[in-house]
Amino acid sequence: MNLPSVLPYIQILLSILLILGILIQRSEAGLGSGFGVDGFSSTHYSRRGFEKVIFNVTIVVTILFIISTFLALLF
Repeated sequence: MNLPSVLPYIQILLSILLILGILIQRSEAGLGSGFGVDGFSSTHYSRRGFEKVIFNVTIVVTILFIISTFLALLF
């Protein structure tokens, strides 16, 4: 198999993993903070355990998706 024929399937898989990784993560920002209302959620939060692993995996999948996109432009 050559790369141009497999690349669309790789991009589909990476995009699904990226969407799932983003949706699984905890969201600190409520609807009010999107409009500039600070509210009670202004405390500092650090990721630990499984949440940190999901965050790092999402970053890796994002980088792989960007690389596959650039490869699609070249081929």
